[in-house]
Amino acid sequence: MSPLTRRTLLKSGVAAGAGAALPLAVTAQAVADPGDPAEIRWLDGRPPGEPVGVTWGVPWRKGRIQPGQSFGMRTADGVEVPVQSWPIGYWPDGSLKWSAHAVPAGAPAAERYRLGPGPAAAAASAVTVTRRYGKIVVATGVLRCVLNTDGKVLIDEVARGGRVTARTGELVCVRQNETGELDGGLPRQERYSGEVHRVTVEQSGPVRAVVRIEGKHRAERGGREWLPFTIRLYFHAGAENFRMVHSFVFDGDADKDFIRGLGVRFRVPLTDEPHNRHVRFAGADGGLFTEAVRGITGLRRDPGAAVRAAQVAGRRTPEVSTWDTRVSTRLNLIPAWGDYSLSQLTADGYAIRKRTRSGRGWVHAAAGARAGGFGYVGGVSGGFAFGMRDFWQLHPTQLDIRGAAGESAEVTLWLWSPDAQPMDLRFYHDGMGMDTYPEQLEGLEITYEDYEPGFGNPYGVARTSELTFWVLGATPSADRLAAQAAVVRAAPLLVTTPQWMRDAGVFGDWSPVDRSTPAKAQLEDRLDFLFGFYRDQVEQRRWYGFWNYGDVMHTYDNDRHEWRYDVGGYAWDNSELSTDLWLWYSYLRSGRADIFRMAEAMTRHTGEVDVYHIGKYGGLGTRHGVQHWADSAKQLRISTAANRRFLYFLTADERIGDLMHDLVDADKTFLALDPLRKIRTEPYEPDPHALAIGLGTDWGALAAAWFTEWERGGDPVAKTKLLNTATAIGKLRNGFITGEGRYDLTTGTFATDTVAVSVSHLSSVFGLVEMCSEIIAAANLPEFERAWLQYCTLYNGTAEEQIAAVGQSFGSLNLKQAHSRLTAYAAAKKNDPALAARAWAELAKGEAGYPASSPWRSTKVTGPSVLNPVDEATWVSTNSTAQYGLAAIQCLALVGDRMPT
Repeated sequence: MSPLTRRTLLKSGVAAGAGAALPLAVTAQAVADPGDPAEIRWLDGRPPGEPVGVTWGVPWRKGRIQPGQSFGMRTADGVEVPVQSWPIGYWPDGSLKWSAHAVPAGAPAAERYRLGPGPAAAAASAVTVTRRYGKIVVATGVLRCVLNTDGKVLIDEVARGGRVTARTGELVCVRQNETGELDGGLPRQERYSGEVHRVTVEQSGPVRAVVRIEGKHRAERGGREWLPFTIRLYFHAGAENFRMVHSFVFDGDADKDFIRGLGVRFRVPLTDEPHNRHVRFAGADGGLFTEAVRGITGLRRDPGAAVRAAQVAGRRTPEVSTWDTRVSTRLNLIPAWGDYSLSQLTADGYAIRKRTRSGRGWVHAAAGARAGGFGYVGGVSGGFAFGMRDFWQLHPTQLDIRGAAGESAEVTLWLWSPDAQPMDLRFYHDGMGMDTYPEQLEGLEITYEDYEPGFGNPYGVARTSELTFWVLGATPSADRLAAQAAVVRAAPLLVTTPQWMRDAGVFGDWSPVDRSTPAKAQLEDRLDFLFGFYRDQVEQRRWYGFWNYGDVMHTYDNDRHEWRYDVGGYAWDNSELSTDLWLWYSYLRSGRADIFRMAEAMTRHTGEVDVYHIGKYGGLGTRHGVQHWADSAKQLRISTAANRRFLYFLTADERIGDLMHDLVDADKTFLALDPLRKIRTEPYEPDPHALAIGLGTDWGALAAAWFTEWERGGDPVAKTKLLNTATAIGKLRNGFITGEGRYDLTTGTFATDTVAVSVSHLSSVFGLVEMCSEIIAAANLPEFERAWLQYCTLYNGTAEEQIAAVGQSFGSLNLKQAHSRLTAYAAAKKNDPALAARAWAELAKGEAGYPASSPWRSTKVTGPSVLNPVDEATWVSTNSTAQYGLAAIQCLALVGDRMPT
């Protein structure tokens, strides 16, 4: 096959009239109707206790805001707020659909703000980015950060007021070739440092600056490179802190490459006397571990109450000459504790230990359940605070301070703790003789796992972590340290209201929570129950850990009172049947912070861990299983951008933007792997001019990536592929009911001569429903809309209706409750009361879901039946929950006015 070129594909476009090309840059002067400003509020209901810069996204109605429009922001009582704005999404007519905004640290604090078209107030001190002698210098007005553009040191130094507070910021990794198990060999360890390959300034102020650093970890000996990384550093005007988003891809051999430790390290110069140096760690609920490097409390002799009080508070102590001489003359005999370590090896336990220096014994200092992932080392002349988000949730983690009694301390934030067992990503069984497709299909019949040798490979999976660092002029008070720790635990975010987003017309068919009638209130109660149940299951079942946090389990084992964590394809959910979408639509309509946080964690997980980012499966996701990469079904339905769009547009997160952009050419994955290879009844070899692509889960995922790229104003080929294929589907005699199309990679379209009838219950439940609604609203595609309405009307229709339309019935189909929302969509589009009544009846009947007569409650199970007390709802499954939630939400939005009482 000759390589696909953008020019070839663009010239082949067949649907140019379906919407104007979106602008690739925003340069035009705006002519906009100011209208009412958007109401902006804090996700958690109140301003953060620590001033930090914040970035978020706001949607706008079609045609209201033109490219180039500036935005102004004020508090509810009229105080101007400095803001930086930029476009992140467009409507097909070129008007702004989504804008991103950033406010500086120390912006006027208020519970609510108003944002709308108008001049932007300038920050008191702008963030600047300059290049000097091959380095990049970022200054916020408070701190100055010098970045290297090559080598193993990412951050040369971070200074405040001319004083270097931290230097030599680098990535570190320890690899070993064996697990170190007692029945194995003796492991050999190797040390690696991150090697910078490329640095890109993505934003340069005036309120927000973003620098992207890419590279790989290089061995100190031998020169091997592995574990590619992408680091983004975020700086806001007036900020004492900066943020790091750390992403890496595993590209090793799971049988030989065991990560013993993976982290980020800085050196912190120290100039104060050891008794004026302080170490802090955050516990839970505002608690702090507070010590001095050389403690002067609890001694046999008392230096004086003022001296003790100052040290405990982190203030400079009175001059030593004023102390009781029985202490001042013996300072050299008081041990200086230079090394501290906090390790969180499980979700339920951490320990703090300390020692005087390397080579000396460790002393137990403290312990607790869940650490805050935040620490500080420094003195009265300045110091460095550091924090890791989701610290205990992403265990095993660790915070280390070394050498705090010397001229500088070494601080390491371990994303994978070296105190834990090595990271073991090997496949969990030996194949059990399943070497042929028939044997593997037999395995699917019993454990629901789609096994195939070599496919349970973690090569190409990724993980993203979020870190925050403060450059401080002195040891902060306990109250301020607690506020900083709270910012690390729950990153502050500004959001707009559900009604504003609904009025803007984004994300398709949903409506704000509505309890205006008893029937609607009952439905809202059921939706609340389902979310609350899963939120609590995460905690009760301890669905935490570095590779697991953010996901939920697929199916329950009633006999064991346990989710089927160890049974084939019934274990981790991996986005099966759109759990991500259920959570995001639940947030959109409610604005609830707890739902947002769970959806955010799921998007971080499913977009990184459940997807291959490099290698032969690059661009594909993995079906649900015991390990997130274990199943051999590698499909676009899991990697789909449909699950990522929400977090991107609501937060303007660049990492999520990268993940979605990487899927624009995912159609090429069908050359590498046929998703139906095990069950085809006729010979098939992938042909670049006639690739077999399902019109449901496959095309739905491709369409999500193409639509989102078009929406973001990115690669214009994405628009061409989307409109070409959508137009072709509309021209098929049986539209979506054809089931599968023959796709030409060189033209980006389907052949239109196929007349088959093939309907799968899975086709529309991985984002196709939501994407078709948005595509139809965005583009003038009448034949495509007709094809989609036909599918929506007939799926739950009678056999007679199906035969009359396409010549044969669809047979016995599953997930009829889930498809009630398709019926509701057809009812709304056709203004058909009979279809509306049918939709509500289908939802209530609950076929393959939750009938209205379901218990809608859980029961408490305690020992000895279970290890820990848990809430149990044996009638609940994650597939049913996700699809019931989406069906109920969309039926309310589409035909809520025709809901039976």
